[in-house]
Amino acid sequence: MRILLAHNSTYFPSTGGGDKSNRLLMEDLAARGHQVRVATRVESFGVEGHDHLVAELRKRGIEPDVSDGVTARFALRGVDVRTLSLSPHLRPFFQAQIVEFDPDIIVTSTDDPGQLLFDLAVKAPRARVVYLVRATIAVPFGPDSSMVSSTKTEMLKRADGVVGVSHYVANYVREWSGLDAVHVPISLLDPGREYPNLGRWDNPYVTMVNPCAVKGLSIFLQIADLMPEVQFAGVPLWGTQAAEVEELRKRPNIHLIGPYDNMDDLLRQTSIMLVPSVWAEARSRVVLESMSRGIPVLASDVGGLHEAKLGVPYLIRVKPIVRYKPALDSNMVPIADVPPQDARPWVEILSSLLQNRDRWEDLARTSRKAALQYAENLTAEPFERYLLDLLRKPKRSHTPQPAKPALTDEKRKLLALRLKQRATGTRTESSNWFSGVDDAERSRLRLFCFPWAGGGTLSYRAWRETLAPVAHVVPVRLPGRESRAGEPPLERMEALIAALLEAIRPYTGAPFAFFGHSMGAGMAFELTRALRRAGLPLPRSLHVSGARAPQYRLNYKPGPEPAMRDFIEELRRLEGFPPSILNNPELMKLALPALLSDARLYRNYSCSVEPALAVPIVAYGGDADPNVTSEHLEAWREQTASVFQRYEFPGGHFYMESARASLLNTLRATLLIDTGVAPEPRT
Repeated sequence: MRILLAHNSTYFPSTGGGDKSNRLLMEDLAARGHQVRVATRVESFGVEGHDHLVAELRKRGIEPDVSDGVTARFALRGVDVRTLSLSPHLRPFFQAQIVEFDPDIIVTSTDDPGQLLFDLAVKAPRARVVYLVRATIAVPFGPDSSMVSSTKTEMLKRADGVVGVSHYVANYVREWSGLDAVHVPISLLDPGREYPNLGRWDNPYVTMVNPCAVKGLSIFLQIADLMPEVQFAGVPLWGTQAAEVEELRKRPNIHLIGPYDNMDDLLRQTSIMLVPSVWAEARSRVVLESMSRGIPVLASDVGGLHEAKLGVPYLIRVKPIVRYKPALDSNMVPIADVPPQDARPWVEILSSLLQNRDRWEDLARTSRKAALQYAENLTAEPFERYLLDLLRKPKRSHTPQPAKPALTDEKRKLLALRLKQRATGTRTESSNWFSGVDDAERSRLRLFCFPWAGGGTLSYRAWRETLAPVAHVVPVRLPGRESRAGEPPLERMEALIAALLEAIRPYTGAPFAFFGHSMGAGMAFELTRALRRAGLPLPRSLHVSGARAPQYRLNYKPGPEPAMRDFIEELRRLEGFPPSILNNPELMKLALPALLSDARLYRNYSCSVEPALAVPIVAYGGDADPNVTSEHLEAWREQTASVFQRYEFPGGHFYMESARASLLNTLRATLLIDTGVAPEPRT
């Protein structure tokens, strides 16, 4: 492929996390044999900016070609970089790159919030355009956006593909814009190297990178004031304003260091990394980079940081930014209205780690183990496959389509009712329950995936490509969510299982298996028993995840329904719902109806005694799940008269995020039992 990156920011050298992520992604694609060109710019156009770039490149052993009098051209790890420096005319420069390079793919991203380059990209005659969302503040829609614009949102619908840097970001884009965003890894680590274990309890500094308002500077300053005996380091980067530098300098225990081309030079001075962001952080490179070197990270429980932390403590609640002022700072970043913050929880946890070496070392080991496992399969290959798939599809027309008016709740319910009445057979009715069920050949194994409380189909749909060699993934869509939002949710397990039994009946003639996480494990188990009672074929295997064995709910009698505040706190304590939604009032408002219904369903679920199933059961869990222990998983063995296997992965209740690659590899291997190749049991 011929790939052109439209990079409306500094590409190299650069200290921004998004800039570095774009660079590593392009370099990996080039290493895979693709022709990659980058069209980028200096921070300030003119002779001074040009000379600064040339000097910085020469420091790093790169001699740029400046013969055209406008740009600095150089090759960097197989990538052809064209940096506009002496002319401010960015759009003509980029248009010339499109004409000259004739790309198959143009990659754009949120570093171009004004869509100056995106507008030209979508007009390219044959190139497919991919939009990378690395920061929700920079998109023109939704509660995280600093500048909402329906016009710019419509413009983004011209992209051939949209990729979010995290599941949080991809789900945000889908929820607030209707764009069909996906998540594949686009923030890579430095390739071809071992990540040294640099964490030391007695390293000199507790460090914060890019201390500025949106990154939680107010929390950092409070911590330093409350812990005068501790030495802190601040690394000013793109977001740090001159006035903020002065605030940092006022504290005698804060030392300004860096920036560094090589993160190791910073991390070998760091005992603990602080990431106290108060905006919706999309993912954060520094979290993974620190953890992979054995540096514990304390991070805010906002945005995509729960994914970045890979299920490892600690995530700390903050008051996130909910509005921005109609003004820009000197770096052209919207000025945030930052709510008052309380640093005491940070001080408490930080003190416990600095005073207890054993606790620090345990967290450092856990952090490094989780990060290295995640990084093991972290490459551009999924993104490469995504691009190749786009090339097999027609290019999207760049003619903007008129926006469709949003449906009111009443109209949405009426539409759902009419579609239901229009159904002519059970098969159409059933397919409402099972996303993509009719796309599989009849002889192919279908893996029906049941959601956790409040969950939908999106996360499971992301599994399809990985599991395609062994099964067709069919996410289960319950009433009251997604395309079934107009239907009343079911709040009793008996009623839900009865409805699922009728819905799945037409599909039991072909091979199938069940997977369920948390509440979904209970659904999958009870549906399997219902199939047995009805004399219908049983699943080839039953895969249960993040759930206690059902005998723990024998003769279970639920207590009173908790107050809303207690309910939310219990969810948070037990990691029962993604923190990115729990801490966002607007998203919680959308999620609560389905979540409350599912909570009532599972709270009232009581298991009855029946013979063990003649079905292999595989139990999965996170080794740090606060509510589901190894003992709880092992107890599933009692529910099968066939083969039982148990697997545990690093992480908490939603270990499926942090250990996704390992889980899917294991799941894929266990599904091979249908071809007669069964994996060895492991406990």
